[in-house]
Amino acid sequence: MDQFQSYRPLLFSIAYRMTGSTSQAEDIVQDAYLRYQQTDPATIHTPKTYLTTIVTNLSLNYLKSAYVQREEYVGIWLPEPVLTTLADESSPEALLERQESISMAFLVLLETLTPPERAVFLLHKVFDYPFTEIAEILDKSPENCRQLFHRAKKHVERKHHRVNVEPENQRQLMRSFVAACQSGNLTTLTQLLASDVTAWADGGGKVSAGLYPVYGQDNIARLFIALMHKVPANHTLSIEEINGAPALLCHIDAQLNWILALELRGNSIVGLRSILNPDKLAFLQHQLETYWP
Repeated sequence: MDQFQSYRPLLFSIAYRMTGSTSQAEDIVQDAYLRYQQTDPATIHTPKTYLTTIVTNLSLNYLKSAYVQREEYVGIWLPEPVLTTLADESSPEALLERQESISMAFLVLLETLTPPERAVFLLHKVFDYPFTEIAEILDKSPENCRQLFHRAKKHVERKHHRVNVEPENQRQLMRSFVAACQSGNLTTLTQLLASDVTAWADGGGKVSAGLYPVYGQDNIARLFIALMHKVPANHTLSIEEINGAPALLCHIDAQLNWILALELRGNSIVGLRSILNPDKLAFLQHQLETYWP
């Protein structure tokens, strides 16, 4: 049990990045624990590899059904947000790698990879598993795993831009964004947005949210000014570290109502992702109540 618990954070991290779902990641880790308990320890040569194999393959199985479910999903699908802490990372380089690999923008980008590409890319690039071990986990040859990795890496590098903005500067940009929305300052708000900015909202058919992306500085600036002025008077706003970066949280009567994650390019906002689906906010609500009751 103690040995399994020592690997639980790693297993959850793999399952969450694979699925984009906190609830599903928890289920996968619990399933892995049950299988681990029922297996003769003498047959397990390397517990870490054994557990990673279970979690990775359960995640791959989930993704097969998830693609069907997402075709039926109402509106835009975004990953479930998670409260993050990165203080235990071993180096600044590891900190940056883990931070970027859990961002909303990066998790959405992973959705464009095939499940095997995603598994190999995450295990090697983010979690530093060698190709020989990944081959054992996925029951593929090391050469096949290398090919999958290089294909995924090429795709990610073409689509992904690194965030070279200090966390405090990210927070300040968020504060400036909120202040401009609240004051209705269209000029200031537009200046914070990149010319090719896009906004997405995930309501999952549970609450009112746009079914399609919104494009352009003026459209998005006017949209968020209008939205901010429709928020009930009994709301509270806060900025917390969500998915490795500062995000805006809106509570109404102490209940988490929505979150906003910004995607930055330099000092400009290039993407805004709002999550309003209450089912997707449940895990984060629990985290907030646990750590900041």
